[in-house]
Amino acid sequence: MISDPRFFVGRKAELDGITARMTSSPPVSVNVVGKSGIGRSSLLYHFFQTYEQRVQNPQRYVVAYFNLSSPLFHQEEGFYLTIARELYNLPKVRSQKVLTKPFHVKNFERHTFSVVLGEWKRQGVLPVLCLDEFEALFHHPKEYNDGFFDNLSFLLNSNMLMLVIASHRKLSYYQHRYKLTSNFFHLGDVIQLGNLTEEEAKELVSLPASLGGEAALTSEAQHIARQWGENHPLLLQLAASLLWEAHQQKLDLRWAKEKFIQKSRSIPRTGFKWNFWPFGN
Repeated sequence: MISDPRFFVGRKAELDGITARMTSSPPVSVNVVGKSGIGRSSLLYHFFQTYEQRVQNPQRYVVAYFNLSSPLFHQEEGFYLTIARELYNLPKVRSQKVLTKPFHVKNFERHTFSVVLGEWKRQGVLPVLCLDEFEALFHHPKEYNDGFFDNLSFLLNSNMLMLVIASHRKLSYYQHRYKLTSNFFHLGDVIQLGNLTEEEAKELVSLPASLGGEAALTSEAQHIARQWGENHPLLLQLAASLLWEAHQQKLDLRWAKEKFIQKSRSIPRTGFKWNFWPFGN
């Protein structure tokens, strides 16, 4: 996942789409769907980092990012408690007593969570939760059942909450697979995440030129990286990483190509961690 917003490239249409749904009346939740390595996590995290720059009245929104594969979310109570703690500790929230006061309760569960969001709505503030790896919840069916999803559906329909959900498949797939009946799975819009555009791919392999610096790769190496990566964000970064490493260690193009073929085979399943390309993180 790209955590430094300076090195996040592209996805303007998708970011604009999420922003438009957040600022619409009523807000519309979003299911961002895409395969591993296509950039779902980076997109959600970047939106969390930059949403205040995208709206005219940022004081009306509080956006937070969560990876639901964390053990903190193995239980329903942990879901509410983890989200509550994160929201409470955001500087934007801590500075407003009217937003922190509802959190002063002995325990945090489904009803308490709903009460807090109801109070935020009365204050004119919409919490927007970016929920990454949403399918992880389905590994705990006793915790995340129709009752849980019905309550989320109620909060969404009451305009107390907006969700930006990242998953490998559409939510309707998981509803069918896990035999759930909640209307939650039919709420919101779907954004299908695919490859980068040609211009976005060019910008990525030319980093940090877009930041005012000199490109790390030569023009020829940038062209090769785009050929190998075929506009897939992670493959482009892998290609750029290996071409940069080859240049630094004075290795030939054949070495980089062989390494690219070898490492790219596992990307759809596990991704990769590069150690040389200086603009990945």
